[in-house]
Amino acid sequence: MPVRRQNQTSVTEFVLLGFSVGPKKQTLLFALVLLVYLSTLAGNLAIIVLVWIDQCLQTPMYFLLGNLSFVEICYTSTTAPKMLWDFLLGDKTISFIGCALQLYFFGTLGGTECVILLAMAYDRYAAICHPLHYTLLMSQKVCWGLLACSWALGNFNSFINTALVFSLDFCQSNEIDHFFCDIPPLLKLSCSDTSVSQLVTFNISGGIIIGAFGLILLSYIFIVFSVLKIRTAQGRIKAFSTCVSHLTVVSIFYGTLMYTYLRPSSSHSMEQDRLVAVLYTIITPMLNPLIYSFRNKEVHGAVRRALSKDRWSS
Repeated sequence: MPVRRQNQTSVTEFVLLGFSVGPKKQTLLFALVLLVYLSTLAGNLAIIVLVWIDQCLQTPMYFLLGNLSFVEICYTSTTAPKMLWDFLLGDKTISFIGCALQLYFFGTLGGTECVILLAMAYDRYAAICHPLHYTLLMSQKVCWGLLACSWALGNFNSFINTALVFSLDFCQSNEIDHFFCDIPPLLKLSCSDTSVSQLVTFNISGGIIIGAFGLILLSYIFIVFSVLKIRTAQGRIKAFSTCVSHLTVVSIFYGTLMYTYLRPSSSHSMEQDRLVAVLYTIITPMLNPLIYSFRNKEVHGAVRRALSKDRWSS
């Protein structure tokens, strides 16, 4: 049994309280989370493979989409396997180092996804507002540069936040009121003064989230003005239809992030935070491949070509 109260000045392990449900509901939750996790892996792997093997998808937009799918797989894998383990065996403990690593990788991948979504908005801006210069604005060198910046900012954000959170003292309780190691519940758990950590976390993470979201909005303002200049209604619909999937993903992802991390700590409800966290850590990564492939003729064509190749090879 894990120790619930600690008399020493630090803890060596934490207990993830997660969702307090009975054995029957726990089995149901295990089955649902497993189904969603496997669907996430299958859907995002399918996108990666299609982008890799299909020549028609060798474009900057799908290059970024393939990398987004890779990030989504890693992102959901930082929380879902541990959650499944807890449901299956009831072992809710996580070591101090394991908790720090989970927070670091979760923060890195979350920050990286923020910037990749910004890069995808820039790609749509370049394609619609500057079609004649698109190949220059989204050259292979630019694409790799955007990807490198995404990972660099994600790592920087997560390193600072993880270092600050785990430099605090945890001396009263080791019970984390969440299903994974996240900043808000860890700050609540600490017996140190968390004002500096909250301020720095808000400024760094908030700067990346709000900055990226603001630039995405700015890019779509320019896109709307460019689309409105198109004379035919069919042309306007065709131009804007290439942005619908991206806008849907941005709305879900940034909406839940802002709700969780940009509210004052006094207004945090752990019950609400857990439910919202399920949305952006488990549900959204599963939905993204469906959102990007739904009514996408290029992806549908790539799937048909891949299936026809398999038929011929067999």
